[in-house]
Amino acid sequence: MTTLDSGERRRGSDTRPLITELIDEGTVESIAQEAWISLVGEDEVLVPLPGGPATDPVSSWVDVVGPWTGSVVLTTGRRTAEELTRALLREHSPAVLEEEDVADAFGEIANVVGGNVKAALPGPSGLSLPDVGSAPALRNPADLCRVELQWRGEPVSISVQGALPPLPAPR
Repeated sequence: MTTLDSGERRRGSDTRPLITELIDEGTVESIAQEAWISLVGEDEVLVPLPGGPATDPVSSWVDVVGPWTGSVVLTTGRRTAEELTRALLREHSPAVLEEEDVADAFGEIANVVGGNVKAALPGPSGLSLPDVGSAPALRNPADLCRVELQWRGEPVSISVQGALPPLPAPR
C-alpha cells in the first residue's frame, strides 16, 4: 500500500511557506474589491485607506487547509456588519435584523473572499464553512498579509493569517 503525503506530516528539512511568499496586499485588496462589488453592489466600493480600529469589532472568517494553512479574516464594527447585511439583502432586508442574519451575510462575504484567496494559492486546498465572532488568534506574525480599508467611511480589515506556529529554525 502506498501512502500519499498530504502535507500534514513534514520532514525536518521541509519548510512551510509564509503567506507573504504566496500572495501580496494588492492581490488581497483586488479580491476583496471584486467580492464587494459582486455581493454588495457596484456603487459600494472599498477605499484603500486605513480606518483605524473598529468600534465593537466583529470578525468573519474561513479556514484554508492545504500547502498553506491559515484563515482569511474580515473584521469591522458590529454596526458596519449590520449595514453590510442590509446592503447584501437589499430590498429583502427586514426592519429589524436578527443576529443570525448578520452572521449569515457577514460570513458569506468571508466565504467569497476566502474562496478567491484559496484559488490564488498554489496546490489543492480545502475551505471551511464561515464562522463569525472574535477573530482567531494570530499564531505567527510573520505569516500575515493584511489590508486596511474603509467602506462608507468605516474601517474594514482583511487579513490572511497563518494558523500554525513558526517552525523551529533549522539546526
